[in-house]
Amino acid sequence: MIIKNASVYTEDGIFLEKDIYVEGDRFVSSAEEVRDGQVIDASGCVAIPGLTDIHFHGCMSYDFCDGTREAIDSMACYEASVGVTNIVPATMTLSEEMLLGICETAKAYQAEGRQENKARFQGINMEGPFVAPAKKGAQNGEYIHDPDIEMFDRLNKASGNIVKLLAIAPEREGAMELIEKRRDQVVLSLAHTATDYDTAIMAFEKGASHVTHLYNAMNPYTHRAPGLIGAAADKEKVEVELICDGVHIHPAAVRTTFKVFGDDRIILISDSMRATGLEDGDYTLGGQYVKVTGNLAALEDGTIAGSVTNLLDCMRTAVLKMGIPLESAVKCAAVNPAKSVGIYDQHGSISVGKKADVVLLTKDGLVLRQVIFDGKLLEK
Repeated sequence: MIIKNASVYTEDGIFLEKDIYVEGDRFVSSAEEVRDGQVIDASGCVAIPGLTDIHFHGCMSYDFCDGTREAIDSMACYEASVGVTNIVPATMTLSEEMLLGICETAKAYQAEGRQENKARFQGINMEGPFVAPAKKGAQNGEYIHDPDIEMFDRLNKASGNIVKLLAIAPEREGAMELIEKRRDQVVLSLAHTATDYDTAIMAFEKGASHVTHLYNAMNPYTHRAPGLIGAAADKEKVEVELICDGVHIHPAAVRTTFKVFGDDRIILISDSMRATGLEDGDYTLGGQYVKVTGNLAALEDGTIAGSVTNLLDCMRTAVLKMGIPLESAVKCAAVNPAKSVGIYDQHGSISVGKKADVVLLTKDGLVLRQVIFDGKLLEK
């Protein structure tokens, strides 16, 4: 395959007018390496790498916590269709028994290998049960558990050791020990927490390196109590997630976050739930009822319960409605998440030798024109 006349996002974080060469499922360096390939005219389009969503719960009526192969399969199919070629779905705060079943299903699913035209399943984001009751958000308080190394080990083992991120409230008993002893096995993410600045700093110094959906389910930043947000800003290697669906965070706050953290440290996520891709109505998240109206998904008490926006739409919203440069938005939706979960050697950029995933968007409006996945046109 040769993709011609596109404005291509490069590893340097800029767009250049150039052709893209694909042989088999990999990018190659020249037309001479392409054997009898089709030519795609991408005039008027930007070409960006396939996106990676490291934090979402569901879509198209399915949820990762359904614990079924069908759920993962259907979610992976939808995500690929909207340019998200790698996925790390998230759990919720549930009982250990429920989480074990989810982990076992995930292990079996990954062992089968990727199915054609479906996003690659790259592991698990364990969002709970080690959260703080005061900031549980849409997590089910009935199943909140103190951070427990042995419990995490049991769950990770059941998954085949594919838990990529683990959410943890650092003020909870056992949190610091878990962070210190498992820092080399999993990305420790501070989340659903009422922590103060000093406790958050201690957690980062012990090995935490990530913040789950910045601003949401944590204390706000104030000039006398900067809390987790201030601590994350002070620690230059800490990465933070942002939900740019137009509901979770005001556009001005998004712009400020980019000024404070820079586009090297921000990861765009969707945090989408099972209503994504469907009409308004009544749904569930983590066993709790959710009402979806437009872009808003909320529990009965009004608590925001994830989003109903896929990652590509979040990226588009960041650019078109929040004033974030396209170059920065692409880095935060494709490059940074792939680096965060350790797959950037194969994914996240249009580079020779990597998997040939390309998303073609119109320059005017960033409308999805085509997804090239593993070197093949994805059927619409």
